[in-house]
Amino acid sequence: MSGPGAKHEPPPRIRARARVRAKAQLTLPEEIRRAMRLGEGDEMEFAIHADGTITVRGYVSVPSDQAWFFTPEGLAAKQRADDEIAAGEGTVHGSGEAMFAHLRTLGAAD
Repeated sequence: MSGPGAKHEPPPRIRARARVRAKAQLTLPEEIRRAMRLGEGDEMEFAIHADGTITVRGYVSVPSDQAWFFTPEGLAAKQRADDEIAAGEGTVHGSGEAMFAHLRTLGAAD
């Protein structure tokens, strides 16, 4: 595609081909598996865009009991914690028991 308004995309970092076999199966070339950090049993997500581009990316299913972390509130709380750590704030505990003991003292103050 060329001319005014043409979309220029950088060349791909890695290019590989695979042949579709029976039952629509294909084997991802090793260099693609390495670049995507995929292993046996990992999931992938495919998206077809209006311009015909197909995006393939690794997909991680989140267990329902951990989905709260990925809500806007959960992500905002993580960002606040990251900011406090970067600023040298917060308390570091040598063990899980030490952390829980500290939390118990905070609850007793309420």
